[in-house]
Amino acid sequence: MNMFDLTGKKAIVVGGAGDLGKSMLEALVEAGAEAVVIGRGKRTGNVAYELSKKGYKVSPVYAELTNRAQVDRSFQEALDILGGRVDILVNAAGIQRRHKSEEFPLSDWDEILEVNLTVTFRYCQLAAHNMIPNGGGKIINVASLISFFGGYTIPAYAASKGGVAQLTKALSNEWAGKGINVNAIAPGYMDTKMNVALINDPVRNSEIIARIPQHRWGTGEDMKGATVFLASNASNYVNGVILPVDGGYLGR
Repeated sequence: MNMFDLTGKKAIVVGGAGDLGKSMLEALVEAGAEAVVIGRGKRTGNVAYELSKKGYKVSPVYAELTNRAQVDRSFQEALDILGGRVDILVNAAGIQRRHKSEEFPLSDWDEILEVNLTVTFRYCQLAAHNMIPNGGGKIINVASLISFFGGYTIPAYAASKGGVAQLTKALSNEWAGKGINVNAIAPGYMDTKMNVALINDPVRNSEIIARIPQHRWGTGEDMKGATVFLASNASNYVNGVILPVDGGYLGR
């Protein structure tokens, strides 16, 4: 089990107060890592406080991710808290908007691409500046099943998550030889706030569950094992992978 041990590792989790990000953050600290969670609003501080009360080393850093200056500042602040080194970066921040494609507002398009894709790239870039001179590290991006197919009424989300998958592969090509493992997790249909409308729609809910071989929606807990695997020595020869955590949906 030692290959999954993260004791002494320093982690930055962007969006670690979200439904899935929180579980990924918990997975890292439960495996022994010290972590900084980056996000906006009270929930970021609350998540850090709750985990700290349990004895884990977790600190909050606040940032509005649509503000590029705050993105850069938040990374440096997190790095300072962690003693100047980051071993693990998780990009779990993401937003969603639904409109018919012919009516999709460019303002929503811009915000989704900024948060889901550009912010992911920038944190990867900042982490690489620290990881490369220090011998490497682990980067885990959050893609989606929508990285593999298009969905409906979500053109910006589909474009952004397709972009995250391709970005992950592109960065892996350049950084694997420099000691950085760059991979992504592609969650399936997860029981999160983002999917409340689908869960509450009896027709769509039944259709989705019928397609999932495990016959249930996923939860944040289902993200934990994959997170620890990709953050640990167990994945040292795994690079450029988009790992579905989907109950078998893609294989159906």
